[in-house]
Amino acid sequence: MTSSSDALQDPRTGTDVAPLRAKWGWIVALGVVYVIVGFVALGSILTATMASVLVVGVMMIVAGVAELINAFQIKSWRKFLVWALLGLLYVVAGLVTFENPLFTAVLLTLMLGASLVASGIVRIFLAFNMKRETPWIWVAVSGVITLLLGLLILARWPINSVYILGLFLGIDLIMAGAGWIGLGLGLHRVPASRTA
Repeated sequence: MTSSSDALQDPRTGTDVAPLRAKWGWIVALGVVYVIVGFVALGSILTATMASVLVVGVMMIVAGVAELINAFQIKSWRKFLVWALLGLLYVVAGLVTFENPLFTAVLLTLMLGASLVASGIVRIFLAFNMKRETPWIWVAVSGVITLLLGLLILARWPINSVYILGLFLGIDLIMAGAGWIGLGLGLHRVPASRTA
């Protein structure tokens, strides 16, 4: 005989799915909104690129303000100056983002391409150092794809800076939306006896 708390738990993960199952429609709706916004972003890639750059600027300003607040909590003058300088640099960088979003897009695209190249190289290196019993080939394939994507971005830089960030944002929103839709529909298919 199972208790009522056991009936509310997913037997595979041991997590309570009843609250989520009750909201499955809202989760699917959220996913649909993500997908629609993702397609809108792909339809206007330049606007999406500028929006993503401005979001980065806002986050830098917020981080800078947090660093400045944290600086006033420190008792040592040397540490205070380091934290305050770091906070000011974040705030200034955020303000520069608003002043010249196109320049920021160029820098962010360069950093994205370089990061993908570095990540791809590391994944390939890790794949060839894995034990042969493990599925190392998938790690290697993932590394090669990431490396090629990074090289492709760097090969067309800085010309592609006006659309790469918007393209990535649109694709990311669509993928996230598909994930939310899949989660919501999966929760809806959970038998009611497991959640009631």
